[in-house]
Amino acid sequence: MSRYLPERLVRLAGPNPLVRRLSSQSVLSAFGDGVFLTGSAVFFTQIVGLSAAQVGLGLTIAGVATFVLAVPLGKLSDRYGAKRVWAISSLVEALLYLVWLEIGGMASFVLMTIGLELISTASRAARNAYRFDVFPREERVSSNAYFRAARNVGYTLGALLAGIALATNNDDVVRMVPVVTAVLLLLNSVLVARLPRATHHVEVEPVLETALDAVIDGVTDGPDRRSALRNRGYVAMSIFGGVLATHQVLLNVVIPLWLVEETDAPRVLLAWLFGTNTVMAVLLQVAAARGITTVDDSLRAQRRGAFFFVLSCGIVLVTHDTVGWITIALVWLGHVTVTGAELFNSAGEWGLQAELSDPERRGEYQGVSQLGYTLGSVWAPALYTFLAMSWGTPGWIVIAAIVLVAAVLIHPAARAAERHLASQGIAQPA
Repeated sequence: MSRYLPERLVRLAGPNPLVRRLSSQSVLSAFGDGVFLTGSAVFFTQIVGLSAAQVGLGLTIAGVATFVLAVPLGKLSDRYGAKRVWAISSLVEALLYLVWLEIGGMASFVLMTIGLELISTASRAARNAYRFDVFPREERVSSNAYFRAARNVGYTLGALLAGIALATNNDDVVRMVPVVTAVLLLLNSVLVARLPRATHHVEVEPVLETALDAVIDGVTDGPDRRSALRNRGYVAMSIFGGVLATHQVLLNVVIPLWLVEETDAPRVLLAWLFGTNTVMAVLLQVAAARGITTVDDSLRAQRRGAFFFVLSCGIVLVTHDTVGWITIALVWLGHVTVTGAELFNSAGEWGLQAELSDPERRGEYQGVSQLGYTLGSVWAPALYTFLAMSWGTPGWIVIAAIVLVAAVLIHPAARAAERHLASQGIAQPA
């Protein structure tokens, strides 16, 4: 396909054929996700017939189920092979979206949401494990940067398509939203299945065990010296990484609310803010990840991300007292700097996960990463919103202090994870 595209566009997709294939897959996957995410609020309330409170409760229940089973679901990739689990879970996820057409109440909504979240968790762990396995050490972070940029393109396309559907204000058109998502994700599963084998590909599936057995084993297994959960440094590092990743809460929740309720900036500025974030994520993520290979490189990126996070807090807090174009310029600059936090934090996170995971248990370590991320970030929307909107300037200072503490503590946590792997005689392959 690449020979039919302009050479410059091909280079933007990645430096080699495998990165370009995975970038294409990332665009397609995010395209499907973006279509449904953008139209989901209307679909759940207008088509399924739920209240906003019921939707929120259902999503919370699904989040709890995912939290409990994140590590066992990650282990599936180590037992059956990351590519196989990724391909199968992607196929099941695509088919599940067609079931949305039959959902008609709270009970079925909760069951469906739990099922989708669990499948998505297994798919995400397998996807990340595959990406770390299939590339040599020096390409792992840079390749993920291309995929992150590609996913932003896909989400934008999905939002545009869903926006067109919602603009019709026609229930029959809205019902097609999960169908379109299913078709796109079905194509995505085909692309995943055709990817080359990774380093730790599992050749033969166990005959007497099923995927359900693997999940049950993951919950009930006794002590295992190589278990990712026994790597306390990695668990702590994942939690602190989740705290540093709360830039997304600032980006998507706190700054927009602050703009609307605490400044004189026009609400239309919100569109420009999110547009700027998308453009920066597409064009600058690769540059932010350049040169990151080692643990030292990754920690340096985390420090840079924390710096931009704190800088954003300092810029936005003063807009309560500014007026006119000064307010507009400062809010926009605050959004730009928190996007800088996103770019560097993402790059540092990929580097730490790649370097500090047991190569034979990447799926399990990805499950722990998701567990830690949840612990480190699930409280942030409520707390950050309260601090900023109720406390004003002191609240923004507290938010910045929380991030600074996490940026400091992630360093000893990463070193502890490094020592744990060394004590087990575990080394990263070249």
